[in-house]
Amino acid sequence: MREPVQLGLDIGVELAGESAVQVAATVWLPDDAAHARALLVCLPGGNMNRHYFDLRPDDGDETFSFAAQMTARGFIVAALDHLGLGDSSRPQDGWQLTPDLLVRANAAATRQLRSRLHAGRLAPDVPSLPTLPSIGVGHSMGAMLTILQQHAEPSHAAIVLLGFSTRGLPEYLPPALKTVADPLSVRPQLLEHARRMFGQPYPVIHGRGGNGDNAELFGSRKADPRGIQALKRATDCVLPIPAVMSMIPGNVAPEAAALAVPVFLGIGERDMVGPPHQVPAAFAASRDLTLYLLAETGHSHFLFPARTALFDRLSAWADAVL
Repeated sequence: MREPVQLGLDIGVELAGESAVQVAATVWLPDDAAHARALLVCLPGGNMNRHYFDLRPDDGDETFSFAAQMTARGFIVAALDHLGLGDSSRPQDGWQLTPDLLVRANAAATRQLRSRLHAGRLAPDVPSLPTLPSIGVGHSMGAMLTILQQHAEPSHAAIVLLGFSTRGLPEYLPPALKTVADPLSVRPQLLEHARRMFGQPYPVIHGRGGNGDNAELFGSRKADPRGIQALKRATDCVLPIPAVMSMIPGNVAPEAAALAVPVFLGIGERDMVGPPHQVPAAFAASRDLTLYLLAETGHSHFLFPARTALFDRLSAWADAVL
């Protein structure tokens, strides 16, 4: 794999107290970038930054790296840091970071990446790729934001949602939010609920990325210890407002139901999404819907032996839908 391209994308989003706002992106290119199959735009989940898509243990094993595996299969892979995380701009007032703002920022970053690739302005040795399609890839909360982005600005030819369902995570919510009849009615109160649940705009959740005992993250002891170690580099703070939204039952059900592009649902057998075969019902408008279950796999899919089969299946799926 070639050296990745590191970018700080000026996205034109205004934040109080910030003179310039940037989204950090890393772009990995295949050896034959001139004939790339598609651009994969990847959004990490809660408590993670863009390094989630390039997990590398100390021994250099590249089988954990989504970026390495998918570039080897001919794709260009770009991973973004949400505002407030990783190397992206972090406003002093983190309560500004609503799902709507993150969607606008990520959509602007996606437009820039697509424009640079189409015009041949990403890197000196990468030619113009005017017909290169893009596929949105999101894990967990990043999948929720991918759905919202595609609904607001349908630029992707297809989307990949890993470890996500519109069921939410009601088991982690206070009683008032466990049985929400209309998720849209809760959105105006997300800030209030987030302040009450987290208390600060950039909380660090301890106990993630540990030794495999954290059931909601790993799901089983099949997670490779080397992958768990590599995951620590990708571990970040939590963005409370989108985190609360992702946990609410029916979180983005209206937007999911309206998606008309092909959708790939990757779910671990020991994931956090509820009964896996109930998940596809949320995507009623998609005429090309794939449910793929990863055997003996928890929520962080790339830590488990089934990851290789996932990469192969995603590659074949992309060929079919594009």
